[in-house]
Amino acid sequence: MGWAHAAAKAEEANQEPAPRVTLSTTAGELTIELYPDKAPATVANFLDLVESGFYEGLVFHRVIAGFMIQTGGYDGALEYRTPPRQVVNESSNGLANRRWSVAMARHADPDSAGSQFYINLFDNQHLDATAEAPGYTVFGQLVAGFDVAEDIELTDTGTRGGMADVPVTHIVVQNARRVE
Repeated sequence: MGWAHAAAKAEEANQEPAPRVTLSTTAGELTIELYPDKAPATVANFLDLVESGFYEGLVFHRVIAGFMIQTGGYDGALEYRTPPRQVVNESSNGLANRRWSVAMARHADPDSAGSQFYINLFDNQHLDATAEAPGYTVFGQLVAGFDVAEDIELTDTGTRGGMADVPVTHIVVQNARRVE
């Protein structure tokens, strides 16, 4: 084994594993691996929210089969929980809105993402950054709980509180915790 190969192996061994967060929900557990090297501000914000307990008691408030499932903004009464900050858009990071990727939701302002995020259930390239428009920042990947995400996808939805695609039966984030 040459010194370059040995150095590469040593560097690989010194790298910290990617952080992971598990969401315990009333539908089961979802584990997300985060990409701090590709979306540092977004991952730091997400981990701060997890560690502060921000996500506990929030519901999946937007569920669209064949598209995505979204949480991070509303409680069971569909009262909005205001995040402490917004983060800069990092959608030009080389990550794409592919099936099982996790990305930040936002308003028209590209730098308006705060706490809401979604899990892509399909390849959604139309959400990626282009030369003409900023996209939605992908900052992680679902690595466990695929069956749970699919169960959430298939839940019955309706319109409540002026919002469409809201699950008829609440799917609540009971706990969000860093596991790595």
